[in-house]
Amino acid sequence: MYQFSGKLKILALAFIILGLIGTVVSFMNAPKTLKEAKAIIAKQEASHHGHGGSHGESKSHGEDAGHKTKVHKEEKHEEAKPHATDSHENEHSNDAHSKEEDLHAKEKLSKHVKEHVIGSHGNETVANHADHDSKALVNETNEEHVKHVNDSVHAKETVTAHANHLVGEHGEETVKEHSAHAYEEAHHAEDTRLTDSLNGHITEKAHTNPVKKGHHESDAHHDADHHAKHVFHQMQNRPWSALYVSLLFFLGISLLIMAFYAAQRVAHAGWSVVLFRVMEALTANIHYISIAMLLFIVATVMHKNHLFPWMAEGVFNPLSENYDPIVDGKSWWMNVPGWAMRSVFYLLVWNVFRFIIRRKSIKQDNGDMKLHKNIYNICVGFIFLFMITESMMSWDWIMGIDPHWFSTLFGWYVLATFLVSALTVICLVTIYLRTKGHLPLVNDSHIHDLTKFMFGFSVFWTYLWFAQFMLIWYADMPEETTYFLQRFNEYKLPFIGMVVMNFLFPVLLLINSDFKTIPWVIAIAGVFILGGHYVDLFVMIMPGTVGAQWGFGLGEISGFLLFLGIFIYGTFNAFAKANPVPKGNPFLHESETHHYYIIEHRGEDNAHH
Repeated sequence: MYQFSGKLKILALAFIILGLIGTVVSFMNAPKTLKEAKAIIAKQEASHHGHGGSHGESKSHGEDAGHKTKVHKEEKHEEAKPHATDSHENEHSNDAHSKEEDLHAKEKLSKHVKEHVIGSHGNETVANHADHDSKALVNETNEEHVKHVNDSVHAKETVTAHANHLVGEHGEETVKEHSAHAYEEAHHAEDTRLTDSLNGHITEKAHTNPVKKGHHESDAHHDADHHAKHVFHQMQNRPWSALYVSLLFFLGISLLIMAFYAAQRVAHAGWSVVLFRVMEALTANIHYISIAMLLFIVATVMHKNHLFPWMAEGVFNPLSENYDPIVDGKSWWMNVPGWAMRSVFYLLVWNVFRFIIRRKSIKQDNGDMKLHKNIYNICVGFIFLFMITESMMSWDWIMGIDPHWFSTLFGWYVLATFLVSALTVICLVTIYLRTKGHLPLVNDSHIHDLTKFMFGFSVFWTYLWFAQFMLIWYADMPEETTYFLQRFNEYKLPFIGMVVMNFLFPVLLLINSDFKTIPWVIAIAGVFILGGHYVDLFVMIMPGTVGAQWGFGLGEISGFLLFLGIFIYGTFNAFAKANPVPKGNPFLHESETHHYYIIEHRGEDNAHH
């Protein structure tokens, strides 16, 4: 029998204590009031404007610089406008004395400018100006609006006449250069004129109607407060989100180990029997982590966090300013009572099946074949309910964070993420216990099979990731692309990095058959796989809960250490309570003699094979 070593127990407890302390500190550091959040936002903006920063700040700084350059160019065009107008008025009388060939060139260029310069830019500018006026100045009279449109049309005629003058002055000389110059000048002159006209009109309206000016200022202040409140909720969500990512990561791993174990039972697999006690010990964490998940569900229902935007007040009320018609259309599924009851049902099903299967498996050591058949039937029922509850869990606990977005492939994608991680954990724990001499019947062939599963399902995860991403990218539907757009813009490094960690490194390290039995190679591959899939889950959850306020800090590290400590303690404590060898299983001998002759067996006696 295995004895849970004191050193390992102390390590697990140390992780739990450090994780708890760090988590408490991360919650205490979160802003408590909107005033604190506004101070943090001001500090972030000051840092952003001062010297840039991470998460796209450099890009924003470049956009600000580009905007200043554009404004400077518009000012220069504004200064040059009166001179261009005077020159046009003084020289326009000379157009009557041009030659016939110049007139022909003028008509040709004038037609070209009207079609390409005015048609593509002037009309768009006028339309945009009219649309902007109609939205920004709701109470403006129809006569004032028509006047502005006529002014814009007059600008078009001025640009056309100026283009004609250019031809009359220079004749056939470098017609293409004058056309390009007229194109650029028309574009800037029209934009500048309309901008000045609109600004002047708004200023005039503000002077004539100071009440409306105050109303606009009030709206701007309201928008700023709304944005600050939104960021405030994101800052408060960060410690919750950090804890939630680790909670789901370890719960998902434990659940998928249980599913893999049940699949081995149902398939009557012979090779994996000597690994059953390892898998049963790992699934013990379902009980411990389910308690933490239950507490999280209670806190969420009590609105202690804002991770799920569809739970906000007024989302389903058409009379509320927070009303969301898209989410309201899904209210038959997205409602707090239904979400809470389904969540409790998932946990109840998983815990009951794990408890029953584990108890009967230990009893089977006496060789009772009826128990073997009974466990088989129970595992069939578990797999059936697992496939339903896992998909629904991924919708409720992960996809519900982005309630406007959906993917029919999402349940399979989450399954692949947790399954690869589960197989990796089984392999790493098996190697550890084997090196300590606690798994005498496990040989390199068993490790080889586990690493083949790690390699194969890493490729399967990549297939699902690419299929989901490629189809959404190709369809280019806004309600779908917004999901990846936010992640690629604000989470570019983890988004791209997790693809490399979850596909490139496993393929390079495990594609060679000989490498599949070398412990240190498997350990390196396992670290990359687990780290990559933690980041994968991180990228699923964080954008919808904290937005641009993300990072890998105290909260994230503490949450991971907390559940890692629980995972270590629960696993080895359960492993110490049963015989490492399932003696009553009828396929034990087949597993004991499992052997590949095409691989090199290092440091083991193969005479019995």
